[in-house]
Amino acid sequence: MSRTDTPELDQGQQWQRLDPRMLLVHPVRELIRFLPAVIGVFLAGTASGNEVWHLVGVGVPIALGLLRYVTTSFRITAGRIELRRGLLERHVLSTPVDRVRTVDLTASPIHRALGLATVRIGTGASNEEEQLDLDSLPLARARELRLELLRVAPPTSAEPSEPAERVVVVLDPAWVRFAPFTSSGLVLAAGTLGVASQAMNTFGGWERLDTGGLVDGVAGLPWWTLAPTAFLGLVVLVTVLAVGGYVVANWGFALSHSDGAWHLRRGLLTTRETSLDDERLAGVSVCEPLALRVAGGARVSAIVTGLDRKQQGSGLLVPPAPRPVVLRVARDVLGTSGPVDAPLVGHGPRAHRRRFTRALAPVGAVLAATVLLVLVAGAPAWLLLVAAAGIPVALGLAADRARGLGHALVDDHLVARSGSLNRHRHALATDDVIGWTFRSTWFQRRAGLTSLSATTAGGRQAVTALDVPEPAAVGLAAAAVPGLVDQFTTQASVPARLA
Repeated sequence: MSRTDTPELDQGQQWQRLDPRMLLVHPVRELIRFLPAVIGVFLAGTASGNEVWHLVGVGVPIALGLLRYVTTSFRITAGRIELRRGLLERHVLSTPVDRVRTVDLTASPIHRALGLATVRIGTGASNEEEQLDLDSLPLARARELRLELLRVAPPTSAEPSEPAERVVVVLDPAWVRFAPFTSSGLVLAAGTLGVASQAMNTFGGWERLDTGGLVDGVAGLPWWTLAPTAFLGLVVLVTVLAVGGYVVANWGFALSHSDGAWHLRRGLLTTRETSLDDERLAGVSVCEPLALRVAGGARVSAIVTGLDRKQQGSGLLVPPAPRPVVLRVARDVLGTSGPVDAPLVGHGPRAHRRRFTRALAPVGAVLAATVLLVLVAGAPAWLLLVAAAGIPVALGLAADRARGLGHALVDDHLVARSGSLNRHRHALATDDVIGWTFRSTWFQRRAGLTSLSATTAGGRQAVTALDVPEPAAVGLAAAAVPGLVDQFTTQASVPARLA
């Protein structure tokens, strides 16, 4: 993307303004944004008896919202999309249309009431000032613009009778059962408790609450009653918040495909429509966190070239859902079942031993420190039982990580799987591999292992196969992208077939 402060652009194409109805959106948004300052100015004006400050405090944010409409315009010309904004410091953002990776349409409740939407154009720019956001456009115009940017021709009556849009999957209300097995519930619970505590402190709730009497009453309860009750209360709170967050985020979820792009729609209060260009879709990533995997669920995301980490939410294809549904969608998106279903090549006993060593070493260090505390500092002996309880947990995680480790090269896709607490199976098209990285620590070199990373312009910028035997890693890279690593290897170092 290019940026200039003194635009000298072709004025042959007319600049378009945003919808005038945005004048009902941005002033309210600016008031909320500057609410602390507005309250301060209002209190200062009240104390001084000068009510003019009240008008200033409210008028300045409203004026800023109005100026945004006057100073913002856009156009699509000569294969480029350009956004012009700013009053005192005028900026023009310009990018070729062929660099557009995703197009997101979002609509907050006020946008939906006015029939508007915000168009967010994903181009891979990491600087927020370089983002192409058109807020607000009529919903119909926003959808037309999405088709223009993704170069998808709208359906006409002259086309064949096949459905213009093929629906792949829609939300099943039964999927909410997977919400408590994600980390979102804990995050929402922590945020809710933090906001509630801050509100209590701001409005003097703690002073009116008899905290001393409450503590004395709780202290009188036996621990075998108090602990299960507190745990059950936490579980109920996390479950309710997780289910509520899942419903709000994924209400109306639907994944469909039309000529040239995948389209995803979801959201209860704020709706979001995301379109992913087929040409930019490099693969998929099936994620199975431990708790979700135990419940029989998973989720899948697209690996989209050109997006930075801040934009990875745009690649979510299916929220937590039954594993068979997730795998079916992954096969459909890839157009082949091999990368999803093919058995993986194991990494051998030395890689497995590293899983156990790395899992048991921290537990052993904690256990040794606990023994010293008990023998030297006179700490309670029951601490030894707590520290020793980590051994079977570490053994279980290590065994699960060893079982999950593997790679494959199937149907022109590099497949790599690893992890236990957060297991991922990545399938990356070999055509989108732009380089290889072989990384070995001192311990890996001693074991004859290496971590092979396929560099790509999508997702997290690399797909890594952990602890691969060195000959197999070289052979995998040579077979996936012929000629790329040959100049760095000898003929003898490349095996005839993968182990």
